[in-house]
Amino acid sequence: MRLLAALLLCPCVAAANGGARGTGDLGVLIERASGSLQIVETTHNTSLGRVEALGDLSHASVVYSRDARYAYVFGRDGGLTKVDLLEKTIAARRLQSGNSIGGAISQDGRLVAVSNYEPGGVRVFDADTLEPVADIAATWGDAGKRSKVIGLVDAPGQRFVFALWDAGEIWVLDLSDRARPKIDKYRGVGRNPYDALITGDGRYYLAGLFGEDGMALLDLWNPQLGVRRILPGYGRGEQKLPVYKMPHLEGWAVAGRHAFVPAVGRHEVLVIDLGDWREVARIAVAGQPVFVMARPDGRQVWVNFALPNNDRIQVIDTPSLAIVKEIRPGKGVLHMEFEPRGEEVWLSLRDENRVEVYDTRTFERRAAIPAQKPSGIFFTARAHRIGL
Repeated sequence: MRLLAALLLCPCVAAANGGARGTGDLGVLIERASGSLQIVETTHNTSLGRVEALGDLSHASVVYSRDARYAYVFGRDGGLTKVDLLEKTIAARRLQSGNSIGGAISQDGRLVAVSNYEPGGVRVFDADTLEPVADIAATWGDAGKRSKVIGLVDAPGQRFVFALWDAGEIWVLDLSDRARPKIDKYRGVGRNPYDALITGDGRYYLAGLFGEDGMALLDLWNPQLGVRRILPGYGRGEQKLPVYKMPHLEGWAVAGRHAFVPAVGRHEVLVIDLGDWREVARIAVAGQPVFVMARPDGRQVWVNFALPNNDRIQVIDTPSLAIVKEIRPGKGVLHMEFEPRGEEVWLSLRDENRVEVYDTRTFERRAAIPAQKPSGIFFTARAHRIGL
């Protein structure tokens, strides 16, 4: 009896038998063509299972609950799906619009917001039940047109920040009182903001501009200063190349006092001084950069590309600003994700139907996982980072 009681009180028994596990090393691989995802773990680089029937995942993104058990998957068809990583099941699902482009989770983890192309606006849901909380229509101009919404991120103080593509505006939505949402609107920020990011400390929101050179910057610590334009005219006097795939600013890189961002329509990565937000260098790269992402320690920046150069990765050494490695894993390198401490990086190869894992010190391939047209890779470490 004493032995039985001791075994019942010892949590290590269940763990040893596979009955319990943590979520800190988990993540998901989006399988865009089949509307499914794989749940993976980064300790041994293996797949744990698949969840299906998630709708159109052609431009899917993911955020996590604060306990990192649930993944909220935002589908292009307007689907919002809550996936239980431990049970490998759909916990809840809601088709909330006709065309959506991403989402975010609030600072306290109780609200999930979705940005929509159709109808234009942001819809907010209870994170536990997915019941509606707020519907923010992105109306603008005298005619009351609705704008596509992009660049939705979470910000401290139960706020969400997003940009309006058609209107050229940035809105800050305050849901500290969910019954009475408040909105601050910043107009005339530039033509066609196409994507955005928030710095890791939650202070600066930056929206890239597709309709003109430059970026729009909002200091959330000093919002009374309004929106500031940075990098104006960085392509002045040069002909912009055709854009085959929009850059993604959420994958920008910060290393030391510098930020590394993709230049729209150019084969360049721009280097920005975070002290004064001025351009200090440009790095010529193999093609039009899509994601420009820093290893967690900031020593390396990894870059992938749009067609016709989407079969390769280039690695930039941040102290020297030199390209120190080029890897050609295969066609269709769509996304990359560093493990939480940066010792390995995962690459999705859509056209090769697999995900590959590389050692970031030696650049050797460590693992390959079969996947059905993989695209986005999202690890649960994002649960504890602002803007991810």
